[in-house]
Amino acid sequence: MAAEDLSLLTRAAHAAGETALTFTGPSARSWDKPEGAGPVTEADLAVNETLKQILRDARPDYGWLSEEDADSSDRLSARRVFIIDPIDGTRSFIKGDTSWAHSIAVVEDGEVSAGVIYLPMQDKLYAAARGGGAVLNGAAIHAGRAEKLGGADVLLARAALEPHHWNGAPPAINRHLRPSLAYRMALIAQGRFDAMLTLRDSWEWDIAAGALICAEAGARVTDRRGNALRFNARHPKAHGVVAANPPLHRAFLAALRN
Repeated sequence: MAAEDLSLLTRAAHAAGETALTFTGPSARSWDKPEGAGPVTEADLAVNETLKQILRDARPDYGWLSEEDADSSDRLSARRVFIIDPIDGTRSFIKGDTSWAHSIAVVEDGEVSAGVIYLPMQDKLYAAARGGGAVLNGAAIHAGRAEKLGGADVLLARAALEPHHWNGAPPAINRHLRPSLAYRMALIAQGRFDAMLTLRDSWEWDIAAGALICAEAGARVTDRRGNALRFNARHPKAHGVVAANPPLHRAFLAALRN
């Protein structure tokens, strides 16, 4: 079923990209969500409706969790659930940048079984089905091989290097950042960077697809404490994310203060 779901997600991602590209980020109508939850645009909502129509029409028995829809406890009783971020990196979209993505996943019994991260402005489609490896535009991808913290190229926010997060001094890494959390995870799967850390609680829709794509590319993905990620939780957040090849992942967990 994972392969069939991946085919569906891929088709939906391309349709989402077509919808998103009918808008121009800087001129799209935007507003702030309540309680400091960040910006949203008319493009986010349009993409959400495109995905909902395609995915829910094809799999009406699947649950639904999207950043742009009110959550419902109905999903908790569904064996399979779509977990969606219509546009991850909305601030990047508003600025007219290209590093925003559609993040689309199917979760089965708490584990991601199929996932797609699509960047329509760059025509990059990262995809994986459980047990089938990870690909970028159809070509196999693999996580990097760096094993030491020193000199590693790491995607993380500046605040994550504050000393109170670490046992001893923060590691001497090369820090990089991309606005979309999903895209950061895809870049780890691709081997473009060595590791990705976010130490803040992370919404499932930002990380579900990326968690599978990274794992299928040979990376280890956990929360900041080293616990396996489980999805479709009643409160759909993880306690941060650490993604890297297994030796480097172990090194980061040893260095982090939890």
